[in-house]
Amino acid sequence: MKLHNYFLSSASFRVRIALNLKGLAYEYVSHHLRRAEHRTPEFLALNPQGLVPALELDDGAVLTQSMAIVEYLEEAHPEPALLPRDLKGRARVRALAQAIACDIHPINNLRVLKYLEAPLGHDQETRDTWYRHWVTVGFDGLEAELAGSPATGRFCHGDAPTLADVCLLPQVFNAQRFDTDLTPYPTIRRIAAECLTLPAFADAVPERQPEAKAQK
Repeated sequence: MKLHNYFLSSASFRVRIALNLKGLAYEYVSHHLRRAEHRTPEFLALNPQGLVPALELDDGAVLTQSMAIVEYLEEAHPEPALLPRDLKGRARVRALAQAIACDIHPINNLRVLKYLEAPLGHDQETRDTWYRHWVTVGFDGLEAELAGSPATGRFCHGDAPTLADVCLLPQVFNAQRFDTDLTPYPTIRRIAAECLTLPAFADAVPERQPEAKAQK
């Protein structure tokens, strides 16, 4: 398999974690978003949306959208499971994951921030304020759910990583990049730290990817 991604993309980060958790080997293919390498004719032929990640399977089929890719991996390679066995547990994990992937990430990704800059004309401070505001709004609710539910364990749901953790760690990394104050979120911080004790998560972090290593 080939994973078309970018080291700082949180959606790509999710898929790297999932592939690692499933123990699946893949070829890393970089598309530098700030250089618009995801808008080349070659990549648009692969994924007309012009977004990363895209997972190119052994048979040439191309999967897009990180959540759809992770769900595919879960169904094609069910062990270790990223969703609980019980229906209510599965719904809770999906809800936690979507609170990040649907409510926080889309309004804070690179193309939104660039649109705030041009043509809307907002400066860096305003854009960073926008970013931190929406992370804070999202994390307020997420922290309350995680801290208040008996279903929360070592990880977001129980004592094994799930789809919720696959989404959580990349969002925490992005929040830190934008100097978001995470002091009010002790449960989120604890779970993120717990994730990093596992090689599948630690090996997927941006600074361990080829682009970051090349910059050192």
